[in-house]
Amino acid sequence: MQAPTTISQQALAGYRVIDVGNVLAGPLVTQFLADMGAEVIKVETRTRLDGTRRGRPIVGEDIAGGDRGQWPELQPLFHCINRNKMGITVDLRKPEGVTVIHDLARISDVVLNNNAPGVMDRLGVGHDALAAVNPGIITVSMPGVGEEGPLRHVLAYASITSALSGLMGLLGYAPNSDGVGPNGLLAGQIQGAWGDVIASLSAAIGLMAAVHHRRNTGQGQRIELAQLEGAVSLLGEAFMDYNMNGRSRTNLGAGHAMMAPHGNYPCAGEDRWMSIAVKDQEEWQRFCEALGDPDWTRDQRFADHYSRLEHANDLDRMVGEWTSSRTPEEVTEILQAHGVAAMTVMNIEDQFSDPQSHERGVFVEMDHPLVGAEWIPGIAWKLSETPGTVRHRAPFLGEHNEYVLGDLLGYSDEKRQELLEGGVLE
Repeated sequence: MQAPTTISQQALAGYRVIDVGNVLAGPLVTQFLADMGAEVIKVETRTRLDGTRRGRPIVGEDIAGGDRGQWPELQPLFHCINRNKMGITVDLRKPEGVTVIHDLARISDVVLNNNAPGVMDRLGVGHDALAAVNPGIITVSMPGVGEEGPLRHVLAYASITSALSGLMGLLGYAPNSDGVGPNGLLAGQIQGAWGDVIASLSAAIGLMAAVHHRRNTGQGQRIELAQLEGAVSLLGEAFMDYNMNGRSRTNLGAGHAMMAPHGNYPCAGEDRWMSIAVKDQEEWQRFCEALGDPDWTRDQRFADHYSRLEHANDLDRMVGEWTSSRTPEEVTEILQAHGVAAMTVMNIEDQFSDPQSHERGVFVEMDHPLVGAEWIPGIAWKLSETPGTVRHRAPFLGEHNEYVLGDLLGYSDEKRQELLEGGVLE
């Protein structure tokens, strides 16, 4: 294991970020920043819990946790997204709560939210209000469809932005697949909040550009990134194909426009599958050699790259017959030994126990006072000098009120008590 890295060695050490985000799209951006050393303060309220704090958690055997009010502190998804952050409870519907955020903005670098258009301005914590107290502040807003335009009032996130962008129209079974309805088409759905994730990555990159700009000029910036635009950015080839060639992309299933064979193939065992991708003639020759050069690989239908693409369905059937008599592990070893891209299709248990995942730190163990040992995602990228660290668990509701309001803002005990009694710190 790599030696722990101190905060002072991290890429974003010394930066302070106010996270007014909810659920995934916004908080995931600040998770990236916190992992790289930024001091992130998550602003919450008990009167309207973060979406990832809600519901009955599927952890442990404590079914009475809800009676004790512990469920908001037991949610695994909240723990994953909000590690390395501090947490305060401030009700922004109260003027005193808005004052708290203004005071924090004076000593902070970034304020981020993924609320609907206009929410932050109506609360009094929009860009103009915060820039008035700190001209160097960088604000990031991540509305579903944008702050302007005819769809600005659409409340959208995750799968909705994936659908609006057209991304989901390219998912599902390929045309003419067996058993998929009368026209052979079936719309797909991403089984995960990819619309949120790509928006988060895009916002993080834009934010780093703004930080770089401020270091050079001292100027703050207002960043608006519509989550829809993040999903649209994945569809460049489809848009260009339509504009240049007049073609509308359809579902490819597990196929690929430029690779054959390409897809997931059945293997020996119950619901075991293998993913294989062959991109050019050189890789095709290595693929044939790995299979022992069976007669069907010399069929004219598969003689060259274009022919294989034209007869991809026939090719898939032949490959599937070869893989079905072998386990995914056997196929992986055979093909990888010949330089062919191939890997077992893993379920969650497979991913967790995979030696490569452990070596890369895909999962890290975190100790939680109410849950105990808990595995959460590690840091996806590896930087040689500032690798980032998963240092501490996600915060309890209001856990750092005293530190933030007392130590950082210098509020007296009497003032903090007054805010508490007035329902501001709820």
